[in-house]
Amino acid sequence: MLYFHPMKVRFSIVLALLITVGYILTAQDFRLAYIEQYKSIAIQEMERAGVPASIKLAQAILESDFGRSDLARRANNHFGIKCGVNWDGREFYKEDDDYDDNGKLVKSCFRVYRSPEASFIAHSEFLRDPAKDFRYGFLFRLDPTDYRSWANGLKRAGYATAANYHERLINLIETYKLHEYDRLGQAPVVDVTVPNQPGAPAFGYNNDVRFVLSANNETVSTISRRTDVSLGQLIKYNEQLNDGEQRLAEGTMVYLQPKRNAFRGRAESHLVKEGETMFDISQTYGIKLAKLLQRNRMEKGMEPAVGQNIKLRGGKVKQRPALRGEATLDKPVNGVRIEMEEAPAPPPAAPTPPPTVQPERESGIRPVTPAPTPTTPANTQPADTPPLAPVKPEEPRPSTPVVQPAPSTPVTTPPPATAPVYHTVEKGDTLWNISQRYQTTVAAIRQLNNMTNDSIQLGQRLRVK
Repeated sequence: MLYFHPMKVRFSIVLALLITVGYILTAQDFRLAYIEQYKSIAIQEMERAGVPASIKLAQAILESDFGRSDLARRANNHFGIKCGVNWDGREFYKEDDDYDDNGKLVKSCFRVYRSPEASFIAHSEFLRDPAKDFRYGFLFRLDPTDYRSWANGLKRAGYATAANYHERLINLIETYKLHEYDRLGQAPVVDVTVPNQPGAPAFGYNNDVRFVLSANNETVSTISRRTDVSLGQLIKYNEQLNDGEQRLAEGTMVYLQPKRNAFRGRAESHLVKEGETMFDISQTYGIKLAKLLQRNRMEKGMEPAVGQNIKLRGGKVKQRPALRGEATLDKPVNGVRIEMEEAPAPPPAAPTPPPTVQPERESGIRPVTPAPTPTTPANTQPADTPPLAPVKPEEPRPSTPVVQPAPSTPVTTPPPATAPVYHTVEKGDTLWNISQRYQTTVAAIRQLNNMTNDSIQLGQRLRVK
């Protein structure tokens, strides 16, 4: 007969409980650590692309098993995104759900990313791809804080084959309270992230295209080395770059990827402001200059008049916008009658007044007088009569007041430069591209709005001038 000492039994039970609790806590720790590690990029992507942070985290957890899957560890792919026909990057093969013509399971091709964060961004782009708009486009018309509708929508769109995919997402979101990050996604998020290295260029995304801001007097070759993007690609992606030794002004936006064919934000058109060029507009919205010109029926070298609407997405305009020098007071511009596209030309400098109002002694040039007629010979005029008396009427003066402005008063006075101008922040806006749009600087906008950093939020009303 076996005998168990009560104290030993009690100790064994306590030890087993401690081991079990320790295992549970350890398992819980790595799960919470995964969420803590990637919550920031999820919130950032919600602000940038509109995918709820809770949905993104839940999908990443489900697809990668909290980052422990082979695909996540060896390919940095946390969302199970396959290669597709347009993928030209590194590949990773593993069995999934692809079969050959004989019904045999074959290895599927998955994308390899440089970092897990890159896969989080790629997940947003996968859902936002215009070619998939018929499939996922309706999701972006849902409330971004309604994670249940998003989960059901992903299931309906066929994102995954599992019948209970939406239920598993909702369960993860509610178990780990991931929906709390959706509210944080409405808080200010800086679109441009600045590296810790002093003097290093700032990186960011504009129209879903990665860019870098140059340091003062930095060469294109230096940017190429810093960003690990070849010199040839930089010159190809940026219409203003010519060679590696070209030096750039501080804050010049240099795209590290091809710009888009159209703007992906809410704005459909851009109102041309004083001094703006088509290249400036293409940089501001991250659109290829050639595509922007083509969409607006313009050719290289053409520049639009102030007040014209430049179409940013969709098909071609029916009529080309008026060019510089074409917009006049009598010609409506995009349905609005405006003055000339540039400031109206000032009156001719020191105009020569009409002969009837300019005495000879002031100009030193004898005014033109009517030729004498046979009935009024020139030598019949009395010598003591001023030659201009018969043709110097005073009545016409009031009808031409602009010819005789007061010497100290300009003929045309520009509108006050201090009139405040405001901008309401939209998705994709940063202080930098706002400053470019209004021909000002980030420092000036911060000063006007008493800002201590570059953080802005959707719907915020900023004074820009």
